[in-house]
Amino acid sequence: MVAMEMNFLQAIILGIIEGVTEFLPVSSTGHLTIAEKLMGMNIADASLTAFTAIIQIGAILAAIVYFWDDIWRVLTVWWRGLRVRRTRRNFDYKYGWAIIIGSIPIAVIGLMFKDEIETVLRSLWFVAGALIVWSGVMWLADQRAKHNHRSEQDTTWRDTLMIGLGQCLALIPGVSRSGATISVGLLRGFDRVTVTKLSFFLGIPALVAAGVLQAVTEYKHIAGGVGWGATITATVVSFVVGYVSIAWLLKFVASNDFRIFIWYRLGLGALIVLLLVSGTITAV
Repeated sequence: MVAMEMNFLQAIILGIIEGVTEFLPVSSTGHLTIAEKLMGMNIADASLTAFTAIIQIGAILAAIVYFWDDIWRVLTVWWRGLRVRRTRRNFDYKYGWAIIIGSIPIAVIGLMFKDEIETVLRSLWFVAGALIVWSGVMWLADQRAKHNHRSEQDTTWRDTLMIGLGQCLALIPGVSRSGATISVGLLRGFDRVTVTKLSFFLGIPALVAAGVLQAVTEYKHIAGGVGWGATITATVVSFVVGYVSIAWLLKFVASNDFRIFIWYRLGLGALIVLLLVSGTITAV
């Protein structure tokens, strides 16, 4: 059971799954791991692990395109602020630094525990456990959100650092990067729309860096495993689907809580446990 010769239909399906789930608080890596397992692939295979990280670039590029005006505004003010002192009073300059600071924890932790993330934590037991356990945290955070009033203009580097630390938990498949960042943000008093948007911004540097690192360091594994044709196909599909997913999610959180995602996570986690216990599927 190997991750060789991935066909284009499988690549398209996995690209759709990545695009739909990357920004929802349900764990894209967890869903990809489950889907790859059900397709009969070896989820511990190096090329499949690299594939899973690389196709996230497509969804993140969708976020960059969707939020380009905001990103460009913050970048230009931040860059000007490095040279012009009076610009540093502008909120976008401070916001730029907040995003940078919030992106540091996952880079450090991700590199420190790279081997464990790509091997031990790929087990479906970890995926199921994380889906269920983190649902409790999301429920507590969502209850707190009913009284939240902090907006984007209230963001400080302390907030993004704490949210960035929470993002590190997403290295465990099943926790969900957006689920972790959104939960911590809600617990710090931000409203749902603000923290969802902030989750996108913090995800851009983290996921682009992870994808590029895998593409560079695992090039031979991809070429000799799932193949670059399938990888590129899945990445393009994840971009298109991810763009639509972003637009939908922002509209959804403007008038809804995260209850539907919490129940979905609990149901999926329980189903995986049942399949594992019954021997229908194996953990790795």
